[in-house]
Amino acid sequence: MAKRRNFTDHFKAKVALEALRGDKTLQEIAAKHQLHPNQVSTWKRQAIEGTADVFSGGKQSGPSEAEVKDLHAKIGRLAVENDFLLEGLKK
Repeated sequence: MAKRRNFTDHFKAKVALEALRGDKTLQEIAAKHQLHPNQVSTWKRQAIEGTADVFSGGKQSGPSEAEVKDLHAKIGRLAVENDFLLEGLKK
């Protein structure tokens, strides 16, 4: 059985940009880089879908304020429980 190849993000971007240019067919690009044409089309599609993130201004979708508040409350409860259990072990 053949070993699975791993490609760097830089290589994937290079192939996807080459496919987006449209100078060559997907089959020609795949043959040039020794890839399957389906892989080239997948990377091309991922590049198209990911372009909106480039212009998002670096905004990351993270947890909301309510989620952060809930997590802090949970940390507090767990800390109190931990302290209580440690006191019980010392006796």
